Amino acid sequence: MNKQLRRDAEAIVRSAVAAVLPDRAVERALEGMEFPGRVFLVAAGKAAWQMSRTAVDCLRRPLDGGVCVTKYGHVPGEIEGVECIEAGHPVPDENSFRGAERILELTKDLRETDTVLFLLSGGGSALFEKPLIDGEELQEITNRLLACGADIVKINTIRKRLSAVKGGKFAAWCAPARIEAVVLSDILGDPLDMIASGPAAADSSTCAQALAIAEECGLELSERAWECLRTETPKVLSNVRTQIIGSVRQLCAAAEVQCRALGYETVFLTDLLSCEAREAGRFLAAILRSHAGSGKKLAFLAGGETVVHLTGRGKGGRNQEIALGAAELLSGLPACVISIGSDGTDGPTDAAGGCCDGDTLRELEEKGIHLSEVLKDNDAYHALKAIDGLIFTGPTGTNVNDVTVGLIWPEAAKKE
Repeated sequence: MNKQLRRDAEAIVRSAVAAVLPDRAVERALEGMEFPGRVFLVAAGKAAWQMSRTAVDCLRRPLDGGVCVTKYGHVPGEIEGVECIEAGHPVPDENSFRGAERILELTKDLRETDTVLFLLSGGGSALFEKPLIDGEELQEITNRLLACGADIVKINTIRKRLSAVKGGKFAAWCAPARIEAVVLSDILGDPLDMIASGPAAADSSTCAQALAIAEECGLELSERAWECLRTETPKVLSNVRTQIIGSVRQLCAAAEVQCRALGYETVFLTDLLSCEAREAGRFLAAILRSHAGSGKKLAFLAGGETVVHLTGRGKGGRNQEIALGAAELLSGLPACVISIGSDGTDGPTDAAGGCCDGDTLRELEEKGIHLSEVLKDNDAYHALKAIDGLIFTGPTGTNVNDVTVGLIWPEAAKKE
């Protein structure tokens, strides 16, 4: 692997993630906020702990109660006045259900003068859940939606109707109390009702859309589940004020700043990347190959959330598949593609993503690893691990989609 390009690529994505940590954004969101009565903190998502800690430090008044539900391994310490619960993601588990029950207990029988400070980030759909159907059936439905390659909007359209807290239902539960929602967006275009399935947002999706998605994805549902899909969600909420404090746009902008600082002429492609992961990687590699003869030091940036259609039983994530998808067309070039999830976890793995360059295909073949077979089995993790192509960051404390960077630098080959 080209060490110079790898160093630059990692520096770019790590700097971008550091720039979008929610601490200062939460501080700004809370500045000047007044609380006439009791204050309850509720946080859900992969960034819930980081957001909760910052909020508690900023409030300068004791909470009347708090619950934070986040992913396993994302609670580095205690927060005064806040019960922290780790739960399952991307599929909800018993702790997801327990966390939701604790939140509903905390926010029961609220008064008009009360405020719920609701700190929401991506991952909240799985982490904050009270199912209206059997929990095992909900887990099976979630797995089926993930396996068929449904995008997050389709998945969350179904989730809202199978849940007692999604699709605006949590806000309705808290009424007449006021909800101050502070949100990190992990959905392209920042639709409030889709971020974590919109627990405190009026739902724009319809029963007809949910039923069509269920048919498209071939879901086999109980009669109770079908009944839920035919039941409409709240369309108007009057007790919620929302501030979006971070999104993939800011992640891409931060990556662009670092690219330029390292001397790369930078082209921002999109912050709405939402196609099949391996095809995104192949397309970015094709762009790099087209510019291989320019003699320039170039960077191409994209942000978003791709999908993976599961055809095998391997281990990996969408960012690892983006990287491996680029490997064939990168072969022999002084170029690389790196892709990571801003939360520090890519799929059900401990890696944030992966990196491939012009040497990757040869290195895989030398180890007897065939790229086509790896992709067919969705086993990007083990292939990248074999050639030191995985990127590890640990939990970052934020979650604003993914960033993908393609670099080409003819002079980098001479620096090896």
